[in-house]
This record gives sequence, structure tokens and C-alpha cells, in this order.
Amino acid sequence: MERVAIFIDGSNFYHGLKATFGRANIDFEKFAQKLCGDRSLVRTYYYSVPVNRDDGEERYRRQQKFFAKLRDTPYIEVKLGRLVKRPSGMVEKGVDVKLAVDMLVMAFNGIYDTAILVSGDGDYDSVIYGAKNMGKHVENAYFSKGHSDQLKKACDKTILLDDDFLIDCWAS
Repeated sequence: MERVAIFIDGSNFYHGLKATFGRANIDFEKFAQKLCGDRSLVRTYYYSVPVNRDDGEERYRRQQKFFAKLRDTPYIEVKLGRLVKRPSGMVEKGVDVKLAVDMLVMAFNGIYDTAILVSGDGDYDSVIYGAKNMGKHVENAYFSKGHSDQLKKACDKTILLDDDFLIDCWAS
């Protein structure tokens, strides 16, 4: 049976949900199963950064609760980068690189047959070509807004995250 690993760019996914639907309360277990279909899910990897507690206790608490819920979801692993203060504001560091390295190392080690990248970020195109050059299939789940055509062209298959796809993936 075909083995699938899902790689979610957390910030991109969250902002895509908010921009497209005005909400972000996804049931990640249902979402992963919908992406996999009748294939075998190896694991879902969710990449994000923790907000600084100094930037708001309530926001920090909500995010920690979200991460705890994700960690309690079967077959999901949370991988965290860090926030770095720049003159222009806070920027995420380490998230894209962690995702890229994991996708390539797992491809090299034969962990999956198909990777599903949940992101609209065109910077991942080199990673996709790297995994494909190791004989892996790569699919891209994306929102219609803020999606890179470069990313879409690099992938073997695309999955539009619209009302029809997400209808039974919302958490109550």
C-alpha cells in the first residue's frame, strides 16, 4: 500500500484558512485522512513557531493549548522553529528549513512513497524536485489565495483546499 507523509507549513496553513474561510478550527485527524484517501498515513508533521509569552499571555496560552491538542492527535508530530526580532518586526526562523530537511531525509530513507505538502510557498520547489529525483511523488494542498504557480508546477498533483474539500474537516 502506498505510504503518505504530510508536511504542513503551519503559519501558511493557518493564514490560508483565516483568509479563505475566516476561521482555522480544523480537525487535523480528519484532514489528514481526507488528504490520504485510501492510502496509508505514515505521519503528519506540523511546523510552526511558538509565540513569545511577552507578546500576550492569552495568545501564548491559546497557542500552547493548540499545540497540546495537536500532540494528542494520533500520528501528528509538532516541530517548532523560533521567532526572531528584527527591526521590521518578528520573523519565523527554522521552520522552512526543518520541513525541507525532513522531507528530503525521509525521502532518502524510504519512509514514504508520496509526500503531501500543505503550503502555498514557492520556496519549497527545490525540495519537491529533490524528493521527486529520489523517486517519490509529491502533492501540494493549497488555497486559491496566496498560492505559488511555481510550487503548483513542481508537484505531481495538486489539491485545492476549498469548501468542498474541507466540508467534513472542520472541528466543532
